[in-house]
Amino acid sequence: MVSRIAALMTGLAACFMQAQAAGEPALKVGVFDVDASPAIGSPMAYNPTREVQLPLRCRGVVLTGADTPIVLCAVDWIGIGNDGQAEFRRALAEAAGTTVDRVRVHTLHQHDAPHCDFTADRLLAEQGINAEFFDAAFNRRVIANAAAAVRSAIGAARPVTHLGLGEAEVEKVASTRRILGPDGKVQYVRYTACPDPKVRDMPVGTIDPMLKMISFWDGETPIAALSYYATHPQSYYLTGKANPDFPGMARNARQDATGVPHIHFNGAGGDIGAGKWNDGSHANRQVLADRVAAGMERAWKATKKTPIAAADVSWKVASVALPVAPHLDEAKLVATLKDAAAKHRDRAIAANELAWLRRCKAGETIELACLRLGSARVLHMPGELFVEYQLAAQKLRPDLFVAMAAYGDYAPGYIGTEIAYSQGGYETEPRSSLVAPGVERVLMEAMGRLLRD
Repeated sequence: MVSRIAALMTGLAACFMQAQAAGEPALKVGVFDVDASPAIGSPMAYNPTREVQLPLRCRGVVLTGADTPIVLCAVDWIGIGNDGQAEFRRALAEAAGTTVDRVRVHTLHQHDAPHCDFTADRLLAEQGINAEFFDAAFNRRVIANAAAAVRSAIGAARPVTHLGLGEAEVEKVASTRRILGPDGKVQYVRYTACPDPKVRDMPVGTIDPMLKMISFWDGETPIAALSYYATHPQSYYLTGKANPDFPGMARNARQDATGVPHIHFNGAGGDIGAGKWNDGSHANRQVLADRVAAGMERAWKATKKTPIAAADVSWKVASVALPVAPHLDEAKLVATLKDAAAKHRDRAIAANELAWLRRCKAGETIELACLRLGSARVLHMPGELFVEYQLAAQKLRPDLFVAMAAYGDYAPGYIGTEIAYSQGGYETEPRSSLVAPGVERVLMEAMGRLLRD
């Protein structure tokens, strides 16, 4: 049996070489990685930077040979929205020599990390208070550095002969944040750090326990690993110390252990976090990181390799108009933004909401995307998406290996299911979600189109 498998692999490799000799484009992958840490004093999501506890990273891959290049990027920031997304993607597209629709930028959503939104920044700059919330010059330096790294990655790209797919359960990390009472309404929100033992002891609830891993190989040599796991990534925060929290620590540990560049994406983790397993004690950060790293290691060991060529890779985009939340009122938002007596945080929230509302009124759409890699599909989604979308995507194509990266365009905020908006809870409150309940129908229809071969 071993000799037959070896012969088969040799034959497939020969076919690959013959295809290249026949003039078919070679599939290649390049890797980039730049520092994304703010300077001391630079604003993060909730307070100024006092220290960089662990460096933040901006990492990604560039796939070439399958039509124009595809760029996938993951950043250790809380969110990148509106013109922050547009500018980031334009810069990477120009660097890669591709179109903007073939570039995706996601965040891991750590909270002791910066926020990037050039639209909201401009609105606050008109009121003289933008520097309290944004450091656009810093954001643009990271974007420029990432673009330069993309150009270098293309020059150093390596041939891809095989695709690796693996998955494994991550134990005792994710749990639902939304705990329903007997009336079907949210009775408790089990935040990422949950000091109440009664709430911690409640059931895990609806999660996706599986971590998905995709790897690119040049023969027997791994080139890059991409992992996908859905959960809020905080163990504790509001420290003023920039850090990638437990998912970033796990990613870094696996890269150190294997020597393989590792890019991690946060899945649809809007309504799940580590609250069942985390009382907020600082020691739990390493515990959670070790558990995620263990899941990554198991997924790596479970990886199965198959030959892949450029013809096995494609990219599809679906543009959608997300229904705007009915509570958004432009006149009221403008009044709050311009109210010098209002709290600066409330004015910043108004700027974020106004930026999104005006985009919707102008008829702008958000692009969802699907990357096909042989029998794998990776959906690229916006906002703080509920895990139910990730589970639904997998049910739509149970015959395929389906992974999801959420936290793309951060502008819509939380994106719940239709029923969730009638259940209450923090995630679907007006301060949290800027879309209407009909968003589920829009996204489900678009995901179906993207996953349909």
